[in-house]
Amino acid sequence: MNDNERMPFAVTNPATGIVEREFPSATSADIADAISRADAAHTTWSATPLTERAAVLQRVADLYRERKHQLADIIAREMGKPVRQGRGEAGFVGDIYEFYATQGPGHLADQDMHPMSGGHAIVRSQSLGVLLGVMPWNYPYYQVARFAGPNLLLGNTIILKHASNCPESALAQEQIFRDAGLPDGAYINLFVESRDVETIIADPRVQGVSLTGSETAGAAVAQAAGRALKKVVLELGGSDPFIVLDDENLDATIAAAASGRMSNAGQACTAAKRFIVLDSVYDRFVEGFAAQLQTYTVGDPLDSETKLGPLSSLGAVEDLIGQVDDAVANGATLVIGGHRVGDVGSFMAPTLLTNVTPAARAFSEELFGPVAVVYRVADKDEAIALANGSEFGLSGAVFGSNPDDTRYVADRLESGMVYINENTDSHVDLPFGGIKKSGFGRELGHFGLDEFVNKKLIRTAAH
Repeated sequence: MNDNERMPFAVTNPATGIVEREFPSATSADIADAISRADAAHTTWSATPLTERAAVLQRVADLYRERKHQLADIIAREMGKPVRQGRGEAGFVGDIYEFYATQGPGHLADQDMHPMSGGHAIVRSQSLGVLLGVMPWNYPYYQVARFAGPNLLLGNTIILKHASNCPESALAQEQIFRDAGLPDGAYINLFVESRDVETIIADPRVQGVSLTGSETAGAAVAQAAGRALKKVVLELGGSDPFIVLDDENLDATIAAAASGRMSNAGQACTAAKRFIVLDSVYDRFVEGFAAQLQTYTVGDPLDSETKLGPLSSLGAVEDLIGQVDDAVANGATLVIGGHRVGDVGSFMAPTLLTNVTPAARAFSEELFGPVAVVYRVADKDEAIALANGSEFGLSGAVFGSNPDDTRYVADRLESGMVYINENTDSHVDLPFGGIKKSGFGRELGHFGLDEFVNKKLIRTAAH
C-alpha cells in the first residue's frame, strides 16, 4: 500500500458528529522502526530485575488514578463514554496494573518440579519477545491493561495498534508508560491500519499477537498468526445470556438486568444481551424491565450525571436500528425504543424486543448497543438449551434463589465465565475469556501471565 493512501486516525465526537482532531497514520518506515525499537528494548527490559519491572507497573497504576479525570474526558469525546464511567474505567485499570505489580512476581517464581527420576528440575517463566496488541474502542484503557500489564511484567515488549477512533487515549497511555519510567521501545503506540497487522505479525521478531474485537477481525488475525506460527489470544464478541429462574428479589434482578444492558451504552462484549426468563416470571419481568430501561435517558457524556451516552458512531446506530427493524419484520414485538434520539450525534433510545424468532438477525447476531431481547422459556433446561444455542460463548449470568438450581444452570452453560446473582464483570484476580466464536486464551489474574510466556524447563542430572 502506498503511504500516501493511508487514512488518518481521527477523533470524531459521537455526541456532536464533529471531527475534532486528526493524527497521521504510521508509514512503512515507521512500522519497521517500531519493530526494531521494540526488539532492541526486549533485550534490556527482559534482563531488568523483576522487582524493577514491578515497580514501573506500580507507577503506571498510580498515574492512571491520578489522571482519571483527564483520561475520562478524552474517551468521552472519542467514543462517547460518560465521564463517570470513564473515571471508573481508569481507576480499575490502576487496580489491574497494581495487581501485576504486587501479586505477579510471586506467580512468576521458579516452580520446583521434584522429578520422579531424581536430580533437580525447575520451570522458569521467561518472556517471548515483541508482542502486537490490537485493541478496540469500547474500553480504550481497560482492554490495553489486560494485555499490557502481565506481559510487561514478564519482560515482553509491546507494539500497540489501537482503534482508529481512539488516537488521543492511545497517546495518553503511551505517555503514562513513558512517565512511569518504562524504557524507550518497551511500549510503542503505532497508528497502523488493519491491513498493516498481517505485515507486523509476519515479522520474525514479533512473537505473538493479542486481539480484542470482532469475530471477523479475530479470524483474520488468527489466520495470519497461523501462517507465521505465532501464539495468538483472541477475545471476540458475545451474546451473553441473563437467565432468570424465579421471582425472589425480582426488583433487584430487574435493576441488575437494566444496568447490565445499558452500561457503556450496551457496547460491551460481556454485556447481558439475551434475557431468558422462566414463564412464571416472564410477564412481570418484561413490565418491570421496560420501565427500568426507560429511566435511562441519553445525555452529554461530559456531564457527570449522564448514565447513557451516545454510541460510538452514527453508523453504529444505523446498524443497530437495522437489526431491530429486521427483528420486527420477522415477527418480533418492539416494546420500547428502536429509534435514534435527536438529529445531532449518535444517540439511541433504550430498546426492548420480545418474541424474536430464529428468522431474525437479532436471534443469532450480537446486538452491540442499548437493545435487549427477552425470551420466555418453560423451565431451566429449556433456558440452558436456548442459551447454548448461540455460536458465542463468552459469559453469562444466572439469577435465582435456589443455590442448587443456579449451580445446575451455571455448570451447564457453554461459556468461559458464569456469574451467579450478579452481572458479568471483570476482576483483577479472576480469569477473563471465552470459548466457541468468542475466542480463546485467558486474561487477568494469574492466567494472564500464562499466555505469552516461555515455561522453560531447566533440569540438572542426578549424580
